[in-house]
Amino acid sequence: MKLTINGADREVNAPSDMPLLWVLRDLLGLTGTKFGCGVAQCGACTVHVDGAPKRSCVTPVSAAEGKKITTIEGLSANGDHPVQRAWAELDVVQCGYCQSGQIMAAAALLSATPDPTDADIDAAMSGNICRCGTYQRVRAAVHRAAGAKA
Repeated sequence: MKLTINGADREVNAPSDMPLLWVLRDLLGLTGTKFGCGVAQCGACTVHVDGAPKRSCVTPVSAAEGKKITTIEGLSANGDHPVQRAWAELDVVQCGYCQSGQIMAAAALLSATPDPTDADIDAAMSGNICRCGTYQRVRAAVHRAAGAKA
């Protein structure tokens, strides 16, 4: 099947019900998207499918065929997306495991809601779990990224 990932067309030989996460990681070597829980509850595997955040651990690859898939590797060429810059400037990351999913969720939020309120951020980010508890830094970084985009 043909997939468009990070702007490039890729041909993959995978069963149609294989989770997109495993196609990205195991077949294509895009390991920035993380496996967390496997049941779409933690958000570590968040990618964009046609601009919307999706949990790749429960998204069958067939559901992504013909759509634009963006992973953390494709969010920006040099790690300079406003969300990535804000994350670095505010030192959001502690252990870092969940952060690619957090960043992808935040980028999707800002694409849909350029000037989010705290409530908007909390709602959009509520499905992304951080074991280290960096939620206040995440919220601050989303606000900073929104300002940088303005």
